Amino acid sequence: MAKVPAAAVAAGGLIGGYGVARWTKKRQLGGVVLAAAGATAAQQWRRQAGGKAAGALTVAYVAAFAGSHPLAKKVGAWPSVFGVAGAVALASWAVSDRRA
Repeated sequence: MAKVPAAAVAAGGLIGGYGVARWTKKRQLGGVVLAAAGATAAQQWRRQAGGKAAGALTVAYVAAFAGSHPLAKKVGAWPSVFGVAGAVALASWAVSDRRA
């Protein structure tokens, strides 16, 4: 079975978490999706690039989630979510996925 790149897992967690929260109107359910994808990506980051890189990418993931809220007030919700998801995916690829 092919492994899903950590970049896709992280971006999918941000996009999927927001989508689930919006469509179900249950923020906690979106948070579960966000957390599960973040934990999965963090495990992959640790295996592929080590603990320090995994810690830095996890901080970036959480910062992207937090930063998407004020950014959404300027550019809209979906563009904000796609923008931060793309930034996290790029960082993940640069630090971890391209090594795998």
